[in-house]
Amino acid sequence: MIRQVELFLCAVQFLTRLPMPELKRFEPDWVTRSARYFPLVGQVVGGLSAVVLIVAAQLWGGWVPVLLALAVGLLITGCFHEDGLADSFDGLGGGQTPERRLEIMKDSRLGTYGALAVVMVLALKAAALATLPAPWMAATALLAAHGVGRAAAVVTMRLTPYAGDGDGAKWKPLPRGVRTWETLVAVALAAWPLVFLPLPAVSAGLAFGAVLAALLALAARRLIGGHTGDVLGGVEQLFELGFLLGVAAVLA
Repeated sequence: MIRQVELFLCAVQFLTRLPMPELKRFEPDWVTRSARYFPLVGQVVGGLSAVVLIVAAQLWGGWVPVLLALAVGLLITGCFHEDGLADSFDGLGGGQTPERRLEIMKDSRLGTYGALAVVMVLALKAAALATLPAPWMAATALLAAHGVGRAAAVVTMRLTPYAGDGDGAKWKPLPRGVRTWETLVAVALAAWPLVFLPLPAVSAGLAFGAVLAALLALAARRLIGGHTGDVLGGVEQLFELGFLLGVAAVLA
């Protein structure tokens, strides 16, 4: 039980900027092993964002509650996943060889493809949430989206090989990577908020999310040979976007 708590804290420290107790010990495989809890961390982020949305909706109408909720999520994560999305689009869109694409993805400078990707994804997420008919519905969709988005990243870790060399990376994968049972745990943890949304909306959200995330994962597999940490961030963001678009298509 103590080890599971340590792995959860490791996941929180890796994915967010939330203050956490210092881990007294750390093992090289903990980040990979903690992937089972990535959706739970996402739900912490989504839950805090959802609370802001509900409170802000008591004061303002229109897009203001949604934009404030998204801003809180960005602050909590330090734009961790959005940075991966930008780097993925810059690298995959701008390089001509796998080596050059990986080099661009490591570059801290923001390119045109990356900037447009982040702006469009954030704008579309805000638009989808703003079209939902009630604040509680938008808050629930936001909570669920953060969880399933992280689960999609874990599934991608399991199904595709690592393409980077690990030098300078925030996360260095192990040879065995995420195990199948750990992936199933992540998927199960991501599922519980879905029961609070109508089944047609959930089905549409998961379908839209899976398509967008798969497009990026398959493009990365073809262009660089697999995933990197940046690609996982991009997968998470695109699944979130697709989920919100699907939910909004049914409920708006």
